[in-house]
Amino acid sequence: MAGRRKVSNPLALAVMGLLQEKPMHPYEMSATLRERQMDGVFKLSTGTLYDTVESLARNGWIEPRSTVRDGNRPQRTVYAHTEHGHGQFLDWLDEIVRVPAPEYPRFLSAVTYLGALGPERAEEALTERGDRLQEQITRMRAGLEEVMETHALPRLFMIEMEYALHMSAAELEWARSAAREIRTGTLAWPAQAPVAGGEDGS
Repeated sequence: MAGRRKVSNPLALAVMGLLQEKPMHPYEMSATLRERQMDGVFKLSTGTLYDTVESLARNGWIEPRSTVRDGNRPQRTVYAHTEHGHGQFLDWLDEIVRVPAPEYPRFLSAVTYLGALGPERAEEALTERGDRLQEQITRMRAGLEEVMETHALPRLFMIEMEYALHMSAAELEWARSAAREIRTGTLAWPAQAPVAGGEDGS
């Protein structure tokens, strides 16, 4: 496995992936990510994107290729992979796909202490989460269809959205199933354990 890389920000992976398609300036990168609804996958803002581009350039992964000007707007620097950066990108990508790594999703942290809510409140919370997930899935599907039809992109270029949809659908199924089990009483709800530091001194 590769050692610790100088660049490890997930947004850097997105930038390198876009430059795999063609050289781009940061504004085009941002617009493309938003158009493909990838701003929900990567933490994207103008500041973080420019910081990421600067970091990649500083570490020799990308380099300026040209400058362009659109009307009265300031000149924009177009970047492309360096040979070193392209190799680093492929090695990094290969490692992420091959090797599962610990991840710490916020929702899983909350599920750990679901019992503290009590059955009624937990059931209500899971039901609402299910409703919100369903709305999110509907929006994602509509957005994916629109992008695919408008730009006639190969399926492979948007396969990450398929993955996101499958993950959201699996979470929706679990949330609704757990809520249903709480509602029907098939999920046993033991008496709440004493709180640490409570009256019993535990």
